[in-house]
Amino acid sequence: MNLQIHHVLSDITGVTGLAILDAILAGERDPQVLASHRDRRIKASPDTIAKALVGDYRAEHLFTLRQSLDAYRYTQRLLDECDAELQRLLGAFAARIDPPTPPLPPPARPRRKGRGNPALPGFDLRTELYRILGTDLTQVPGLSTPTVSTLFSELGADLAKFPTGKHFASWLGLCPDNRISGGEVLSVRTRAVKHRVAHAFRLAAQTLSRSASVLGAYLRRMRAKLGAPEAITATAHKLARIVYHLLTTHEAYDESRIAQAEQDHRRRTESRLRAQARTLGFHLVPATEHSVS
Repeated sequence: MNLQIHHVLSDITGVTGLAILDAILAGERDPQVLASHRDRRIKASPDTIAKALVGDYRAEHLFTLRQSLDAYRYTQRLLDECDAELQRLLGAFAARIDPPTPPLPPPARPRRKGRGNPALPGFDLRTELYRILGTDLTQVPGLSTPTVSTLFSELGADLAKFPTGKHFASWLGLCPDNRISGGEVLSVRTRAVKHRVAHAFRLAAQTLSRSASVLGAYLRRMRAKLGAPEAITATAHKLARIVYHLLTTHEAYDESRIAQAEQDHRRRTESRLRAQARTLGFHLVPATEHSVS
């Protein structure tokens, strides 16, 4: 129909877009009348919207539009039914914690403006997972609500079958599989394991490449040392160990516990650099002291 409304509205399936489409299918053709369905939150002016609604309303195009709109609403109804069924099934799981006491921590990552994440259902999935798991895994850098949902669907809420976090990481194939013969290490490659949980941890690790968190610094340090694939596996291994600890103890995520390891690495690196400088006849001066002097 040569309408340009998709250049004016960022989401044609929003309140304004659906209202305009319903009016078109009801027989309205006046651009100004169609633009009057504009929601107050739309930045474009009514005149701009009216200019985008001047087109050729041919019968075959209107027929296709009606079928497409009916198909969209039918799909949305099916998705709503899936969300309701998912919420009912999650409600059947025993609660390990009552969300009001203690309350759910604020999101680790602020929510962006818009309609939200399309991967999330229509209800508060994060609160449901917090109630069932007894801890908020979304506080861990790299773990979003869809990722935590994937982990829960594959693992459940109880990891008691794994004696330690090392056993859990080994089951996922995220730790080195040392092949030793005659006292000689033949290979330290990880086992080729195809697992949705391991894949989810690796995807979560990839998102930390620009993170200012301790885990993000660990990923970048491992990438400089081992390369990108090995660094992602090493970070996924650390994420798996963290998740195992949180699910078995039901404690809140505390970054200071892993920050200590990074601080120890920094001290060792600084000590090594000072020793190398002394060997070469130099003396290291911290940047703050140098700027003051």
